[in-house]
Amino acid sequence: MSAGRLVVCPTPIGNLEDVTLRVLSVLREADLIACEDTRTTKVLLDRYGVTGERVRYDAHVEQRVAPRLVERMREGAVVALVSDAGMPLVSDPGLVLVQACVAAGLEVEVLPGPSAALAALVASGMEAATWRFVGFLPRKRGALAEVFRSPEVVVAFESPRRVGASLAVLASVDPERPVAVCRELTKLHEEVVRGTAAELAARYAGEAPRGEVVLVVGAAAAGDVDLAPALEALRRLVDDAGARARPAAGVVADLTGTSANALYRALTATKPRSTGNK
Repeated sequence: MSAGRLVVCPTPIGNLEDVTLRVLSVLREADLIACEDTRTTKVLLDRYGVTGERVRYDAHVEQRVAPRLVERMREGAVVALVSDAGMPLVSDPGLVLVQACVAAGLEVEVLPGPSAALAALVASGMEAATWRFVGFLPRKRGALAEVFRSPEVVVAFESPRRVGASLAVLASVDPERPVAVCRELTKLHEEVVRGTAAELAARYAGEAPRGEVVLVVGAAAAGDVDLAPALEALRRLVDDAGARARPAAGVVADLTGTSANALYRALTATKPRSTGNK
């Protein structure tokens, strides 16, 4: 292992046997393991005989601890960053440390590994070519309804206590929208329940699911999304500024939260076809 760098290590989201060999190798050889919760990580480390030094690194202390870790890395230490489960930074602490390392010119290595979002997306059985991860769903009804109007499949974390209420909002927007409630992924009581928004809103209205939940929500129908403002911006970039259509569609999509593919299709559908006389 080369000296003076940060290694981001994803950990199992449930089954401890899902840890990768590369992650175990780094954890064994690292000078310091930065943990979201040292007690949670200890269970994994004890399982595989890892005895390295651990330090607490969660959302409450990262602003204070990150500079210390950067200093250790400047001195040649290898720091392994882990969260309680899954990939650090994905709705978990770590961003402050990664940004501090980048600013300091330190190497940041990211290892592949378990992901609740990806596992849920595949288990849902929905189209996975284009999808959107939103982290934890917003609580305000208006913001929640806006998420559910996404033209792409939405993958989100949700508190089990709020699953029924969130699905009720979705059912009010589109009762026939396909949904998968993925619970306790990779654990003993793993469960994936698929159905329409109306069906699952009724199912969870009276009793919340237990354990950790990932929701996968089918894409909104094209007619449910107002592309007009974004499409007009795209036309200006292409017609007035001479931008190439597909890259410009991607830029406008990033700025407006719409689908780049939908924008590109809408633009090309309104363009006159070439006669081929060139």
